Amino acid sequence: MAQWLRFTHHNKPGFGQLLGEQIQAHSGNMFANPQPTGELIPLAEVEIDIPCAPSKMIAMVDNFYALVSKLEHTIPTEPLYFLKGNNSFLANGKVIRTPKSYSGKVVYEGELGIVIGKHCYEASESEAQNSIFGYTCINDVTAIEILNRDPGYAQWTRSKSFNTFGVFGPYITSGVDPMSLHIKTILNEQERQNYPVSDMIFPPAKLVSLISQDVPLEPGDIIACGTSVGVGSMKPGSQVSIVIDGVGRLDNTFE
Repeated sequence: MAQWLRFTHHNKPGFGQLLGEQIQAHSGNMFANPQPTGELIPLAEVEIDIPCAPSKMIAMVDNFYALVSKLEHTIPTEPLYFLKGNNSFLANGKVIRTPKSYSGKVVYEGELGIVIGKHCYEASESEAQNSIFGYTCINDVTAIEILNRDPGYAQWTRSKSFNTFGVFGPYITSGVDPMSLHIKTILNEQERQNYPVSDMIFPPAKLVSLISQDVPLEPGDIIACGTSVGVGSMKPGSQVSIVIDGVGRLDNTFE
């Protein structure tokens, strides 16, 4: 298992592997044979950035049996997804903010994120598996009252693409079995979501393969795997954490 992150240290950007309470700095490209520089940087001295810069975040809808059952939706026969605006990306420790144009409820959605490590297009399932670099934590924040406000058009992209609504990180963890993972959301020290990846309708390799039939995937792109039961709203001043044991813990404040 390896955990990769990007950071700022003494006003200089960098990236590397997490080694306990230190970072082993690397040079080059995270996704193409990065090389250790020999420098060890204390984790406490850095500001953590988003762990990669995706060209796109593709986010799933209705991808867990438990939520589909609760909502009384039909089990999808193909992935249902939307794109989340790159302007929305936010790092661990930063503040999620309600846009000035919206005064309704804002909800958290704890999710597993798949991080692509190499170009993937029209891929078989085995090719798709080999294109997965690792996994990260995602909070797919949503202005929920916008989503279905217009009866003629569900506004997925708009309701989920405000600045600060695409939270992910703090690390990309490679070398883990995603099907053994559980996603938890903690709101103000109370557990609100706790669900297994094994309940996923389209598991990671199959999901990447199917999406790659439509959209070329590039290194650093992220697929947000969708959420399950337990989604709820946040009040200003809330602390929200997405915890995936074995992958990481994503902590933010909502204002």
